[in-house]
Amino acid sequence: MKNDDSGEVVTYEVRGSVAVVRLNRPEYRNAQNSKVTYALDAAFTAAVEDDAVKVIVLAGNGKHFSAGHDIGTPGRDVDQSFERKAVMWWDHVGTAGVDSRFARESEVYLGMCRRWREIPKPMIAMVQGACIAGGLMLAWSCDFIVASEDAFFSDPVVRMGIPGVEYFAHPWVMNPRAAKEFLFTGDRFTAQRARELGMVNHVVPREDLEDTVMAMAERISAMPRLGLALAKKAVNQSEDLQGLRAGMDSVFGLHHAAHAHNAEVGADSLAGMGARSMRDAAVTK
Repeated sequence: MKNDDSGEVVTYEVRGSVAVVRLNRPEYRNAQNSKVTYALDAAFTAAVEDDAVKVIVLAGNGKHFSAGHDIGTPGRDVDQSFERKAVMWWDHVGTAGVDSRFARESEVYLGMCRRWREIPKPMIAMVQGACIAGGLMLAWSCDFIVASEDAFFSDPVVRMGIPGVEYFAHPWVMNPRAAKEFLFTGDRFTAQRARELGMVNHVVPREDLEDTVMAMAERISAMPRLGLALAKKAVNQSEDLQGLRAGMDSVFGLHHAAHAHNAEVGADSLAGMGARSMRDAAVTK
């Protein structure tokens, strides 16, 4: 991790009591490969262990927050091993079929996002431009979202025959009917629409985004650390009692049933879809 744009996939900076973690693959709209996932985890760990840090801000360098999982860039590293942190399954490398895909996605997608949701320090997602599929998982792992007016949100993976991204929080971050529209159409919801549905806390002009988030982070930093951690845990536990964790587990199985079906009857586990084809089919609402 570095404080500049020198090739690191994630940058890390501490400003007073606020740690700013930025995705740093702007040339690929901050698509997430495994290297990014583990770099994020290292940055969040550093922020938790630094007593001077009270709040964590997650952002993306460039025009977009994150266009989702890396399904086609030159840096795609699906076949590489990394030190497992979630430890929900064994290493996927050297295995095949469901044994491989289920293991990898248990670790780098569902497992990691669950780890980050439980981070005891408040986390703010600062979203501009695209927040698509895997990008949603990053933002939803945070405690709240502040978006620029040009931000948009989409989970288009139903086009692949898949029922939603691995960290399936849709019915909890918005109401169930909105979640169905979001998934059934694959459309892009504007920042304002997302705010009306309760998924986004604040929408501000792009030029005011960082100042707004940093001011909010500073206000939160004035609260006692233990009080913040306990308040966060209280809300998270309430969501889990409403079925969030169990719901994710059940949908994760459906997600992999869809992958397996695609691989069995079609060209690949993604039903031959790519980032470009899903982008071209999108409608903004």
